[in-house]
Amino acid sequence: MKLLQKQKNAVYYLKDNTTEEVLYGGAAGGGKSKLGCLWLIEMCQKYPGTRWLMGRSKLKNLRETTLNTFLETVTELGLANQFRYNAQEHIFYWNNGSQILLKDLYLYPSDANFDSLGSLEITGAFVDECNQVSYTAWQVVKSRIRYKLTQYSLIPKMLGTCNPAKNWTYKEFYKPFRDKTLPAYRRFIRSLPADNPFLPKSTLTSMLRFDKVKKERLYFGNWEYDDDPATLIDADSIADYFNPSHLKPEGSKFMTIDVARKGKDKTVFRVWHGWLCIHRAAMEISTINEIVDRAKVLQKKHAIPLTHIIADEDGVGGGVIDYLRCKGFVNNSRPIEIKDGTTYMTPNFDNLKSQCSIKMAEKIANRQAGEICTDATVIEITSEEMEQVKLKDIDKDGKQAIIPKDHIKELIGRSPDEWDSIMMRYWFELKKPGKLDVRFVGR
Repeated sequence: MKLLQKQKNAVYYLKDNTTEEVLYGGAAGGGKSKLGCLWLIEMCQKYPGTRWLMGRSKLKNLRETTLNTFLETVTELGLANQFRYNAQEHIFYWNNGSQILLKDLYLYPSDANFDSLGSLEITGAFVDECNQVSYTAWQVVKSRIRYKLTQYSLIPKMLGTCNPAKNWTYKEFYKPFRDKTLPAYRRFIRSLPADNPFLPKSTLTSMLRFDKVKKERLYFGNWEYDDDPATLIDADSIADYFNPSHLKPEGSKFMTIDVARKGKDKTVFRVWHGWLCIHRAAMEISTINEIVDRAKVLQKKHAIPLTHIIADEDGVGGGVIDYLRCKGFVNNSRPIEIKDGTTYMTPNFDNLKSQCSIKMAEKIANRQAGEICTDATVIEITSEEMEQVKLKDIDKDGKQAIIPKDHIKELIGRSPDEWDSIMMRYWFELKKPGKLDVRFVGR
């Protein structure tokens, strides 16, 4: 079977003695699933008695897509009589004793640590559309690669395929590749539709008619774009947020404080002049007294009224509020009702954090909020978090909610402290006196 040049490049790294993880893809039509299937087929044939994993976020999607590609490929190679497939066990049994296990790698709340894979021992793994699984899943699968490696003088090998996504695949593979800092045990192979001469010209023409975001991702392989319909802040809005030449520092000043919880995260302070963040500061593991002292210094320097300061009240933040005597923000409290005339309107949000996050995201998308920042690292990590501000269960009716913090941690590998200190700014808008008077609706 004739391989594309990019597929040949990937195969080289899948067979060397240095590379352990290969990420292949970056756009549609680059032969991603085909490559993974070919690699597993060759490994099963070459190393009798070995055991390989073929995974995807949901087993249903794996059976309906990747599995079909696998069956088409073995038929093309004339190997359909070399194995049998047990549909109940989801296992391919090869005549030489090798196996391919089909696995569901979705992050179920009941199995957050993937204990279901605990006793698994495999020789290698192919994860299709790996951007749809968590980084924890990727790491756990790799930790299970130990079966018969010594017997065949092999090293752990994982192949992941995906389209561009602003999650751990971007952070762990694409960005280091772009910045030329990718470690030697990892390789990223960027494959585009134009690299595949077997794609019909009509398919390429159709891709060029996609909307801007989809075309950037799926045709040009641009990792800076995200076409997830649940995304609330697009790449252009984020860029403008950090280039706020259209905004002026005017009106009242405020300070928002996201307090580190249990000493694991960092405390982030943001000072706002109107809707423009004019100063951002952070403290690593700190005592309550140290956080309060830092807040008082910023309060005095920027002349901020105490009633214009708010801190995350959950966990350690409660102590900060007690000593500083500022406002408290309770993430899971009920949303703030809005009074229009004499009628209180119940907002359609599941809690206060969702309410402020969604409304602040709207503010940013409308170019009505921004931040003065020259620290490239801060801009990078904040942008990464803003890209993960997404609606939860977008296809379901009911109250609007954002994806939870723990899920974001899985996607980006750390706590989203920067966004929390940004979204709290909207609390003061909800509490603003005047036409839209408000009240809390219990807790």
